[in-house]
Amino acid sequence: MYRNVATATTRGGVPTDSGDSIVSLDQVPRWSDAEHRSSMEFEVEDPSFSNSYFPDPLTSPGAESGSNAMVSRFPVHHEINSKIYLWRGNPWNLEVDAVVNSTNENLDEAHSSLGLHAAAGPGLAEECATLGGCRTGMAKVTNAYDLPARRVIHTVGPKYAVKYHTAAENALSHCYRSCLELLIENGLKSIAMGCIYTEAKNYPREPAAHVAIRTVRRLLEKQKDKITAVVFCTTTSTDTEIYKRLLPLYFPRDKHEEEVAISKLPADVGDENGETIIDERKIRIKPLPKKTTPKPPKAPVDLPVSDVGLVRRNSSHLGSFLDPAFMSLIKDPDLRRKEQWEKTAQAQRGWNCAKMLGFGDLGGPPLSAAEEYSLHSRYLAKANSLNLSEIAEMKIVYRGGVDSEGRPVMVVVGAHFLLRCLDLERFVLHAVKEFEPLIQKPYTIVYFHSAASLQPQPDFGWMRRIQQILGRKHQRNLHAIYVLHPTFGLKAAIFALQLLVDNAVWKKVAYVDRLLQLFRYVPREQLTIPDFVFQHDLEVNGGKGLIVDPRTKYVYHRP
Repeated sequence: MYRNVATATTRGGVPTDSGDSIVSLDQVPRWSDAEHRSSMEFEVEDPSFSNSYFPDPLTSPGAESGSNAMVSRFPVHHEINSKIYLWRGNPWNLEVDAVVNSTNENLDEAHSSLGLHAAAGPGLAEECATLGGCRTGMAKVTNAYDLPARRVIHTVGPKYAVKYHTAAENALSHCYRSCLELLIENGLKSIAMGCIYTEAKNYPREPAAHVAIRTVRRLLEKQKDKITAVVFCTTTSTDTEIYKRLLPLYFPRDKHEEEVAISKLPADVGDENGETIIDERKIRIKPLPKKTTPKPPKAPVDLPVSDVGLVRRNSSHLGSFLDPAFMSLIKDPDLRRKEQWEKTAQAQRGWNCAKMLGFGDLGGPPLSAAEEYSLHSRYLAKANSLNLSEIAEMKIVYRGGVDSEGRPVMVVVGAHFLLRCLDLERFVLHAVKEFEPLIQKPYTIVYFHSAASLQPQPDFGWMRRIQQILGRKHQRNLHAIYVLHPTFGLKAAIFALQLLVDNAVWKKVAYVDRLLQLFRYVPREQLTIPDFVFQHDLEVNGGKGLIVDPRTKYVYHRP
């Protein structure tokens, strides 16, 4: 069924499958190869797909700042790097010891990796029917039949829901680890792994890739002598680009990539196995105390029967096993949770005056970097899984072009923010999805306040919450907020935001009274401006200094 090929066919600089040809492992470039690093420039096949959505962490602004004082969690390890491969194509075309099949609990052919059973022949489905299914996060092994590989390892990926993000993350991590452990148990050395997450199970691609890569890294740190090759296989341009961006974070090839990874890695990269650990779920014990050398037995003393139990209770040997440290913790998570609640309650009591003034709920302690990252990841994953077209059609938030210095622009139209008929939670999801491509690098916001004072606006508590969801990357990369047609009430509100919410963000506001002044910062052709904004500008400024063409909407200087 398969035929050997002398050279691997390539597409976009990354090897791909070519029909039913066998591709040997030495035809797949290693991740650590210097030539491969320079040839990994990816050519996008889908014209709607933009590389700017996935910025390269090695070229992003500020990638090297603040990394010198921290220790890398994934240091350079050339021996481990030499075992990693990235392949664009189906794993079952590779001549390796084992390939991974992503399937369901029943090991059905219909829910397996597309094309695997057709390539392996009917014997694979017959053997799968005798295995009795497979649990989520676990793996089972079968013969490979007509495939060039020796074995097929079947695993069941988890269904994803934002509410159970940690459980899904750990189940996915266990999938990859179970596959590698089965590889070792069966005396095999090389494995080709496709993306275990599936569209049907709604697992977001990029978070899943983080889990896959870090789990493989952690296992190779322990079992590098028993595995010779791990091939990450991708079949779409999106997955290929994601792996190209994330591999340097967990498998840095030199000190530069290691330093960049320090600032680019997520706050939570799991434990020594790559799994996320929740303190509250840890078993709250310490190791048994070491046994002391038993003292020579003393001569037996005859005691009344009533005193025998007392002697046993006071036995120093028994006391060593009832050491209070046996059931102690460095800090009890329940106690820590109680302290956190008390701090939150205290903070909320302190902001009662803000709530009474109509500013909203500004209580609660600030979120840590890890908490902000987790919050942002959950909202982004949910936003990518929902259809938010009705929010997008309202044109409250939409992409513009670039400002005068080439930074991308996000446009916000205040008058379109109809609070009475808007689902705020769905709007937040839409905003997170729209802002995500921009906040990876410096960007600008243009806010049209024209006629927006006629509409009720959200309170400061809601503004604080959306800033927490967007995270610190948004705060760091935001260059400026240009506010067109500000009113006295808006300026007062922004001053209050500087005092009560976040001075770092809101001090970047620049007020612009007329359109011509805005065009100095953002060229006219880079903005899609609603008609009523031109009309409002004429009403407020009396048409001084500008003429508006009502058909083309171009603005000219008045002679």
